[in-house]
Amino acid sequence: MTVDNQRMLVFVGSYAEESSNGVYVYEFDETNGELTRLDQVAGLKNPTFLNVDTTQRRLYAISESAVADGTKLSDAVSFDILPEEGKLVETSRANALNGPSCHIQRSSDNHYLTLASYHKGSVSLVELKDDGTVGQVLDIREHKGQQPDQISHVHSSFYSLDQRFLFVCDLGLDTIYTYRIDGAEGKLVLQGEAKVKEGAGPRHLVFHPNGEFAYVINELHSTVTAFRYAADKGALSEIETVSTLPANANMENGCAEITMSEDGRFLYGSNRGHDSIVVYAVDPETGKLDTVQHVSTEGKHPRHFSIVPGGRYVLTVNRDTNNLVVFTRDSETGKLSYTGKSVEISKPVCVWADRF
Repeated sequence: MTVDNQRMLVFVGSYAEESSNGVYVYEFDETNGELTRLDQVAGLKNPTFLNVDTTQRRLYAISESAVADGTKLSDAVSFDILPEEGKLVETSRANALNGPSCHIQRSSDNHYLTLASYHKGSVSLVELKDDGTVGQVLDIREHKGQQPDQISHVHSSFYSLDQRFLFVCDLGLDTIYTYRIDGAEGKLVLQGEAKVKEGAGPRHLVFHPNGEFAYVINELHSTVTAFRYAADKGALSEIETVSTLPANANMENGCAEITMSEDGRFLYGSNRGHDSIVVYAVDPETGKLDTVQHVSTEGKHPRHFSIVPGGRYVLTVNRDTNNLVVFTRDSETGKLSYTGKSVEISKPVCVWADRF
């Protein structure tokens, strides 16, 4: 199937009760920016974050669960994606973390899922079976602060481009932990750590496609920290930290998502409070950032956004105004423009798009 006749599908995760719809599937028309809902799935509690395996046509979601004493745990749930129908079919569900989760990641070799718990301060390594269904929990690492007032809040995990290392952003401890995976033992082995400024709150991370730089968005300080990346050791060393806000902004703000254009020329981050996406131009030699634009997300609390494959559009979800918004993206300037297209979704938290 060629790009011209592939179908662009959009997947949205949200805050939802188990009895309500929580995961949504849309078709996205790249000619006019229109979104058409094709499917909606109930039966998951707060499936706020998703991971899409385009090649194998699978989707993974988190879902809160509980044991008899009321302790909150997390399941990982797998679905088959049926592109022709635009439907999801659940294929497995299994316990995957010792607390409520806020992020799910998948290794590119489809051997593992990793889940992060903000409230528990933990990250789990979960087996993926050959058929893509969720296997057993292999390992859980809980982070602890060195002082009584230091409380771990693990927010996300990201694999290096070569998949040798897993980077875990701990918002509470202002640290990005580097792990390698011991495949024989099924363990997360601590490799090193990188600190950001105290109180900054690292949330999400993205690598530059050249493999030389990484960028972390700091939720609490409304900043982005640029790092030089040493791939042989999995080590991050700070280059600079820049604001995500205009110079005259004085409202309360917390950052959320960060991502990069496929060509590595532009970096994007979301502001919740200022309710904007900041656009930076990236210096390919130094990794430093220059602010290009702040654009309104046309809603409140932009929890997540993603660049549609091909780079012509950006999709943003605003949790507090219950909408999914479509922007066009200028590949030469990196700037975003609102299309006037927006659809209503209850408490959306993340959005992914790809061709099938």
